[in-house]
Amino acid sequence: MADQSVRPQAHSRVPEDTVCYAIFPDSSLSTPSGSSHSLLLQSLHLQILDFISPYTSSYVWQHEPFSLSLSSSVSPPPPHLHGKLRFGDNIEDEWFTVFLLFQISAHFPSLSIRVWDNDGEFLLIEAAFHLPRWINPETSANRVFIRCGDLHIVPKSRLPHPKLIDSLKFLIDSESESRATESVQIALKARISDYPERARRNMHQVRVRVPVSVARVLKREPCLISLAVEGFYDRDIDTMKYAAKMEKFLSKGKEEELVSVVVKMSRAMYAQLMQQKFQAPKCYPMPSRGADVDAYVEAELGMKIACGFEMMYQQRRREGEEGKGSAWHKYKESLERSGYFEGILPGSKDYKRLMENAEEYYRNSNLFSKTSQMMSAPVRRIDEILALPHSADDFRCQEVPPSDDDSWLYKGEDELNAALQERQKEMDLYNAKHKKKQMSKEPPDAGPSSSTNFDDFDLGEMANAMQAFVDKASSYKGAEVPENRNMTEVDLDVDRFLKDMESVMKHYSPKDSAGGVDSEEASSSDMDFDESEDESDIMEASEDNVDGEDTFMNTYSDALNEELKNTTLKKSFVRTDDQLSKKNEGTSNAVEDMDEEFTPVDVDVNLVKSLLDSYSSQQGQPGPTSNLLGLMGLQLPQDTNKGK
Repeated sequence: MADQSVRPQAHSRVPEDTVCYAIFPDSSLSTPSGSSHSLLLQSLHLQILDFISPYTSSYVWQHEPFSLSLSSSVSPPPPHLHGKLRFGDNIEDEWFTVFLLFQISAHFPSLSIRVWDNDGEFLLIEAAFHLPRWINPETSANRVFIRCGDLHIVPKSRLPHPKLIDSLKFLIDSESESRATESVQIALKARISDYPERARRNMHQVRVRVPVSVARVLKREPCLISLAVEGFYDRDIDTMKYAAKMEKFLSKGKEEELVSVVVKMSRAMYAQLMQQKFQAPKCYPMPSRGADVDAYVEAELGMKIACGFEMMYQQRRREGEEGKGSAWHKYKESLERSGYFEGILPGSKDYKRLMENAEEYYRNSNLFSKTSQMMSAPVRRIDEILALPHSADDFRCQEVPPSDDDSWLYKGEDELNAALQERQKEMDLYNAKHKKKQMSKEPPDAGPSSSTNFDDFDLGEMANAMQAFVDKASSYKGAEVPENRNMTEVDLDVDRFLKDMESVMKHYSPKDSAGGVDSEEASSSDMDFDESEDESDIMEASEDNVDGEDTFMNTYSDALNEELKNTTLKKSFVRTDDQLSKKNEGTSNAVEDMDEEFTPVDVDVNLVKSLLDSYSSQQGQPGPTSNLLGLMGLQLPQDTNKGK
């Protein structure tokens, strides 16, 4: 079990609300194995608990206190102290634990400490914007330690694939090389810089009215409030039956007197009690709501605490007698995973027989006795306290201070926004720093921010790149796009499309247009398409007559030219004679009078001209032209002549 506790790479098996830690003394690597290790660890254990006592003496943990255990094996990993702490809904417990570990490492410089949870090396998350780029969850195994009050990361260059024992030796021999950068130290320690003051602020003191028995337990063992709140918050149908009777803490029923006491708990516990509605049991002596509102609120909160004590006590007493609890559930799950029940249906005779055998084996194991003692410990302590004589007179003459201000309970959104803003500032700073590095690596004449003139830019390269894009990055489906785009394919019936086009050409031809036919008679409607399918097409050619295709294309071209004749579209293209006339102003008038229909269009010039016009209209902002050219590896300079 000790070996399992120091394997942060197996963090997927760590519960979501649990933090694990392990403390390795340097002496465990240098001294021979044997009983001396146990003595050294026992002495270190007591020294650590004595050192942290001032920090933890007045702190109320959510579920369980900070604790340490000795490793049960001297085989690798080396002898060490380890522990785990369930923090539940109170994340402050986890970070208070981290603070304690940093304090321990600073006070005991010959220790190397590990800490992890279900996220793995969660300390690295706090300093994510300052870490070296090579470190990630896959490469962080056996590298992250707390030593001498600082965070240490074993460098990859020195130990490519370190084992735990190798990293521990490296920390001893080359401590200065493993210490993380100052920015990492600052980012991480900023998270725990408010402790221990923050731990004190996390405590909430509230005045409640509870039965005398509950007041007696809280006075003698105030830390048991965490178990009472847990019992109330995690109640189920079975434990609710205990609260309905209140046999242990309300022996006199409604005749029981309520007394005022002050209870200290964490803010998380207070929120769990306040934000859950709970009807008082019929046997509980609740005061009238109208008589004194403050007294009723104190009694209502006390009633929840008293019911929590009752449910926790009865459940732990039963589980202590059975020795089951969470240990039994884990044992049962391990049997199911190993195929012990062999797929037998629950409830059957064979299943019951196997279950009885498993329970018998569990009761005879050491795990049963340990679980029974652990579950029964609070029960035994409560029995000891309530066995002593007590009465309401013990609490009548005591001065009870007022409750702390709980306005923080209704300001959670403000605190969350403040935390998010801090994260956003950190992210913006990182992005700005990263962008600045990228810009410094780019050549001075590259990018849209350059002042290079268009005259120095090779426009022919742009045309060639576009031609290469059309030739190589396209197929019968069109231009290729990144796979992560959600593109919907177009379902086109080619044969139907060609027939529709032929039908249009049949009803609309240059000859008809020249004859002055009225527009209403010359135009075709959707109904004309359907009627034309059964008629013989004048454009249709036989299978052996390949001239049919040429006839169709020629007619189609003539129709398009006729349609565009009266538009200004032809003036938007640059023709070859335009380029020649600029270079040869003294040429003959015959060239100037050349029929435009026979003058070819300069495709490359028109392409470049359109791209430049589109880029200029973007005004330096991202747009289709810059994005398309960027994919081709081209970056246009700024249009410095714009507006001149």
